[in-house]
Amino acid sequence: MVKEKILLVDDEENILSGYRRQFRKHFPLATAQSGQAGLALMEKEGPFAVIVSDLRMPGMDGIEFLAQARTRAPDSVRMMLTGYAEVQNAIDAVNEGAIFRFLTKPCPPAKLATALAAGIKQYRLVTAEKELLEKTLHGAVKILTAALSLANPQAFGRGNRITRLVKEMVRELGWGWTWEYETAAMLSQLGWITISPEVLFKATKGRPLSTQEARLVDSYPALGAELIGHIPRLEEVARIVAYQNKNFDGSGTPADGVAGKDLPPGATLLKVALDFDDLLSQGESKGRAIQTMKKRQGSYDPDVLATLEIVLGIEAKYETREVMIGELVTGMILNENIITLDDNRLLLTRGQQLDATLIKYVRNYKQTVGVKEPIKVVVPLRDLN
Repeated sequence: MVKEKILLVDDEENILSGYRRQFRKHFPLATAQSGQAGLALMEKEGPFAVIVSDLRMPGMDGIEFLAQARTRAPDSVRMMLTGYAEVQNAIDAVNEGAIFRFLTKPCPPAKLATALAAGIKQYRLVTAEKELLEKTLHGAVKILTAALSLANPQAFGRGNRITRLVKEMVRELGWGWTWEYETAAMLSQLGWITISPEVLFKATKGRPLSTQEARLVDSYPALGAELIGHIPRLEEVARIVAYQNKNFDGSGTPADGVAGKDLPPGATLLKVALDFDDLLSQGESKGRAIQTMKKRQGSYDPDVLATLEIVLGIEAKYETREVMIGELVTGMILNENIITLDDNRLLLTRGQQLDATLIKYVRNYKQTVGVKEPIKVVVPLRDLN
């Protein structure tokens, strides 16, 4: 018997009884006599590898049930089983519930068993893909960001700050799967790994740049995109990084004519977040920074800029604390730079949100060369509730 579970939903108990007799020795089964009962079982006993539903059921029909099932468990493979084989029913089911198989009743047991086996195989492929993204690629991203933190702490801090902003904006925009956007933000500053921190400092502070320095600033997105592009499955992330400095009207780099809604959505997020962060670094308040950006006609996607205002309103509710290194916890946001005791070396920059890796990094330095403390941190009030 396979280990993955199957959920069968039909309003006729005699049909469900037949399913249990036919398949209980081959698949772990759960059954429900309505769409609502099926959703409750998903909540209580899920996840299910395969979900099979009848189309015609009183109350919530199969199309609505599978559409909700898709929202709640997107990895589950969904199938429709019905005695009604009208073309429009099949179209609606596929479009709204992303159906893997559409089967007609009465369905021979052998045919249904074959479909269930195919569904489980598809589920394994989907979950294996997800595991690859979450583990393998996450590990590669951590290595790249760790290398950047050592080579250029200022660039690493900048990327960390905008990642938090991008994550909040994506959530507010309701863009769904956020992995690519967050990864692009984390890796957006990777191109600075070969450029001196002094050039980055001048660029973010709005200081005059020489011709050569300006050329380096223009080149860092392409350098980062090239490094990221060598990693399989990060092609779209590399494209987002390449367009991070591109204006919404098409001006800027790369000079290829891509503009407006043809730009990668993630790049429009990065453009807003990076320019906002630079204005804060130049001493602007959040409110004045937003007003300055609104005056830059053609620079930003208006929807994304408006979303930044909403996010800043949400972030306004916070508490400032002074803590010792041993009191640092995941989720705190630095309100000042962390530097070493002996040589005032910069470890982490103001605005970075702490995770377990960064906390360990700081504690290791405290044990070896010492770190200045206490440290001012910001804790969003919503995290305190």
